[in-house]
Amino acid sequence: MPKRLMHLCRLFLGIVFLVAGINGYFVIFGLDPFIETSPEAMALFEFNYLLIAEKTLEILCGILLLSNQFVPLTIAILSPIVANIFLLHVFLDHSLLLLAVLLVLMLGYLLFYYRENFLRILERKP
Repeated sequence: MPKRLMHLCRLFLGIVFLVAGINGYFVIFGLDPFIETSPEAMALFEFNYLLIAEKTLEILCGILLLSNQFVPLTIAILSPIVANIFLLHVFLDHSLLLLAVLLVLMLGYLLFYYRENFLRILERKP
């Protein structure tokens, strides 16, 4: 059961971030996004390079999660992104709060599942 849940979380996060990243590139290129974006989130990306950097990371991480490659590295990259998504939806835009909570829970489960990969970075004196 834990392995099935890990695969479900990995695939869900992979799809969400791949689609969100591609959707973000529609915004970057001045096209209408195929999924409505949060105006509050877009206001935070005043400079296009931030949006390009985040959306590129989302696409790369989505592909890595879907292909089951470098999953611990992907978790480490997505952690601050998911934290920012969650905080944005808690404090500014409640419209996608349920999705943000799901992202936190699923990424948290992946972090727990791959906890052995992260324990060494918590050593005080390596």
